[in-house]
Amino acid sequence: MNLSLEYLIREPKTKLDKNPLLVLIHGYGSNEQDLFSFASELPDEYYIVSARAPYDIQYGSYAWYAINFDADQNKFSDNDQARSSRDLIAQFIEELTANYRIDSENITLIGFSQGAILSYAVALSHPEKVQKVVALSGYLNTEILEENYLKNSFSNLKIFAAHGTVDQVIPVEWARKAKPFLDNLGINSIYKEYPIGHGVAPQEFNDFKNWLLD
Repeated sequence: MNLSLEYLIREPKTKLDKNPLLVLIHGYGSNEQDLFSFASELPDEYYIVSARAPYDIQYGSYAWYAINFDADQNKFSDNDQARSSRDLIAQFIEELTANYRIDSENITLIGFSQGAILSYAVALSHPEKVQKVVALSGYLNTEILEENYLKNSFSNLKIFAAHGTVDQVIPVEWARKAKPFLDNLGINSIYKEYPIGHGVAPQEFNDFKNWLLD
């Protein structure tokens, strides 16, 4: 099946008339295999789809957008590519719901790092397409949201965000800004921290899994 992104899928073990969907969005320099290792630990009734980012960095490594450095080694993101990937993920969700028996009222994005940044962007730009977001080790970049995002209704959106207190890739201070921003929009959100670097702790995994099951 040719959809706009390459992906891996685990079909639900328990088939319902329509099943909920979890879309896994990997980080910079990774691929669709990375988060798919979570699949066996996630609830049986979900379709679990792990998407591959569109930009090829090198063999087996992909990105949702480029991260560039200037002469002083300051990092900056290619926001045009990020917005393009945001729209691609939104389109990909539509394609999945058209091709599989997916409950369009029960769609969750789980993103790590760059994938978390994009999960925020997709959900705030298209809250009609996504009901839940798990944002791990990322931050909310307002520059890649749809221009008119404030006109959206966020009443059905729930967000679980988590970050390592000693993250050496994305500073925890960046992650902490998301909760007050989401509160200001009236979005139901939880933010947790763990004593780890740029990764997912076992306790963190259990916490977001329990949050999903609630």
